[in-house]
Amino acid sequence: MIAVITGDIINSKSTQPSLWLPLLRQALLTLEPNQSLWELYRGDSFQIEITLPERSFISAIYLKACLKTLKNLDVRMAIGIGNKSYTGQTVSESNGEAFQFSGETLEGLKKNKISLKLKCPNNQVTTHFNLFFKFASLVMDNWTANSAEVVKIYLENPNAIQQELADMLHISQDAVSKRIKRAHLDELLELNTLFESEINQLKP
Repeated sequence: MIAVITGDIINSKSTQPSLWLPLLRQALLTLEPNQSLWELYRGDSFQIEITLPERSFISAIYLKACLKTLKNLDVRMAIGIGNKSYTGQTVSESNGEAFQFSGETLEGLKKNKISLKLKCPNNQVTTHFNLFFKFASLVMDNWTANSAEVVKIYLENPNAIQQELADMLHISQDAVSKRIKRAHLDELLELNTLFESEINQLKP
């Protein structure tokens, strides 16, 4: 069982690709150094295979944080969790349940103006987490660039204390604490812990 995240950039035409494209490439590379497992296509869309499906939600949070460090930029993403029946030379050539779920779900996001949704073989888990994701999106969709930046830095350095994060961002420790609270990072991490537990139970 794997996860596939398919996404596209919101407001890509209002922001120079030279600003956000390197940011997206670096984010994908950070999540998956094996470049055969992710791909950019159609100018402003991407797909990445997450070999540990329980890591797919935190990966989506990271991608969102990276892109929202640029003002007015955002991303919609569909997480598909399931089997992988064929491995191609590139991620777009691979196939299976996870790929189909992710691609189909992304099309629905565009119509319903939702920025994050899940589909997995268990309908109860899918329904359960999509309700949570709606609330999580209310927070993440409204991150400022500063909030997104602190989430990005935290996820890249999960063992760092707040003062170390402050040094990286060249701000005070108190400012880091306030930004973390405004980003509702603690609550998102709690939701991720629940997500990891539930997805691990789905594994054969």
